Amino acid sequence: MPLRFACPFAGQQLLDFLGRRAIPGVETWDGETYERALALPRGHGTVAIRLAEGYVAASFRLADWRDLAPAVGRVRRLLDLDADPVAIDDTLGLDPALAPLVAATPGLRAAGSVDPAETLVRAVVGQQVSVAGARTVTGRLVHSVGDPLAVEHPDLTHVFPSMDRIADADPSVFPMPTARAATLQRVGRLVAEGELVIDTGIDRADAVDRLVAVKGIGPWTAHYVAMRGLGDPDIFLGTDLGVKHALAAIGLDVAAADRWRPWRTYAMHHLWNSL
Repeated sequence: MPLRFACPFAGQQLLDFLGRRAIPGVETWDGETYERALALPRGHGTVAIRLAEGYVAASFRLADWRDLAPAVGRVRRLLDLDADPVAIDDTLGLDPALAPLVAATPGLRAAGSVDPAETLVRAVVGQQVSVAGARTVTGRLVHSVGDPLAVEHPDLTHVFPSMDRIADADPSVFPMPTARAATLQRVGRLVAEGELVIDTGIDRADAVDRLVAVKGIGPWTAHYVAMRGLGDPDIFLGTDLGVKHALAAIGLDVAAADRWRPWRTYAMHHLWNSL
């Protein structure tokens, strides 16, 4: 199925970003095709994504084909296909320090998510852990708590665990420090019981406030969820070590981010992409 987008589109950089963070069992990336498992309203599914001339080619396997529309919607959010790259690049390109990065990678997208709750789990697991370390730990969590994939696939084995599965799991299965596991189960229980809503369409600022009120979740984690899980285009993670290194490389400090509103999320992705 062809998924269209507005040009320019830095698709390779986007898939590389997702591929470096691919969770074993849930996602695969071979440099050309990104695949992942999907937990959908009526059952499980998978999608294989590759770049084509003028569109993204998405191939779906679904337990119930009534899930096609929600599956497409989730993939479009994951790939940020509904962004306006001309407006974003025109604004960020006005900054002399950022302009060379924008010119080098026009149409850079901000990778999103197929499920904001999944993004929350991945953000908590990734606190103060390398990307590679977070992949390993999350992969072990998936195999311990996630449901086996209910559609055939040669490489994908599980769907990402739901919040109720995380909330109800035996604490001994969490391959991480006790405090972090407790945070996961705490937030999992809040989401599963409806006391904390993490879904597209909610007020993002309110979601950040509610997240930081949960013990074990700080501003970096909450804003990361707002950015990738909820699609906020104007998030800047000023404490992120990679962001600090990239800013230093172009002679700026965190205060410079204020001039990149309302597209600070995309400015930050340009900084990450420059490393």
